[in-house]
Amino acid sequence: MTKLNWTNDLHKLYDKALKKYKDGDRELGNYFDSDEIGFLNSIGLKPINVYDGVEDGHKHGEPDWETWLLTMAARRDYFLYEMHGQLASYERTNEELPPKTEEYEGVVWFPRILEKAKCFLEGGLAQEIMYGCGGDRKFFKEHDIHPADFLRAVWGAKADREKVFQFVKSTGK
Repeated sequence: MTKLNWTNDLHKLYDKALKKYKDGDRELGNYFDSDEIGFLNSIGLKPINVYDGVEDGHKHGEPDWETWLLTMAARRDYFLYEMHGQLASYERTNEELPPKTEEYEGVVWFPRILEKAKCFLEGGLAQEIMYGCGGDRKFFKEHDIHPADFLRAVWGAKADREKVFQFVKSTGK
């Protein structure tokens, strides 16, 4: 696996995971060997990021490969260029996130998705939390925002709530 061809290597791992999932294997520990996990770590990803994308893609038809790749690329870029390849020193649990019903300026889910995006960029979401889950996808559809674009807006705004909210409002929906 190489840095030059990281997207091809990631696609191979995604396809491998998809086959295992379709074959009925739900044990994440069976999906990747140590070299593959090392590759994922080198681009700021965890095996659960692949599994979640495969699981939801297979069960719900989304995210598709391209959406998932762009989202993972945003995480990779943040990991390499902002975090300088250092892994997060924390993992945020579901209980530590804003509730699903919390609003900001009348927009439900915004406080939660903002915190999830920040934590995902930093690699700090606990394994049971998926950036891009069904609730997130509903938010993105309602506001006509691509999940990778939202991550990049959070990154660009340095997670400033008001700046990110202005981005959401500017989407036109």
